[in-house]
Amino acid sequence: MHIVVGNDHAGPDLKNHIKQHLSDLGHTVTDVGTNSFESTDYPDHAAQAAALVVSGEADLGILICGTGVGIGISANKVHGIRCATCSEPYSAVMSRRHNNANMLSMGARVVGPDLALMIVDAFLSGEFEGGRHQRRVDKITSLDDAR
Repeated sequence: MHIVVGNDHAGPDLKNHIKQHLSDLGHTVTDVGTNSFESTDYPDHAAQAAALVVSGEADLGILICGTGVGIGISANKVHGIRCATCSEPYSAVMSRRHNNANMLSMGARVVGPDLALMIVDAFLSGEFEGGRHQRRVDKITSLDDAR
């Protein structure tokens, strides 16, 4: 699987930890984040990562900022993105199963490295169930299309 990762200045360490884990699992990883702790704007990194997911160049995306909230909100502004901000594995897997989330955001100041990998693994393990959930995802898409 091809996964894009992006982060702001709060997340270089966690991003690199996740990148290594993804590589160890055999995934192709594209990094659109920063490796600097100097202030940067998370919407820029979210937009770059989201563009790769929407275009199909990446299958999924993982984003990191201080809380995961700002970068996740930013990604969700990109047409076709369904980014879930998660701090534990259950929400991550359910975001894939029920919401067909194509991006995950996390907070480097909220989750530690081991928990982050559990969240990533849960997110990657989830498969969209379709059925009644497809109807709901279609409604989300129609809200997106109404912009």
